[in-house]
Amino acid sequence: MINGGDGLFALIAFLPIIFYLVLTVFAIYFVIKVIKFMNEKIKLDKEKNEKLDELIKVIQSKKD
Repeated sequence: MINGGDGLFALIAFLPIIFYLVLTVFAIYFVIKVIKFMNEKIKLDKEKNEKLDELIKVIQSKKD
């Protein structure tokens, strides 16, 4: 009976370490996802700006 309690006590003792490890892994995963998202967003914004520049040139050439 006492030995079963020792295993539970050992699990409870390591619970904070496991919690911080899981939290750290989640934080690293989140940062990587945010960086990938921002890189994709920057790429799409550049493409949109290039298309807007072309559109402005076409509209200005029609005015002249």
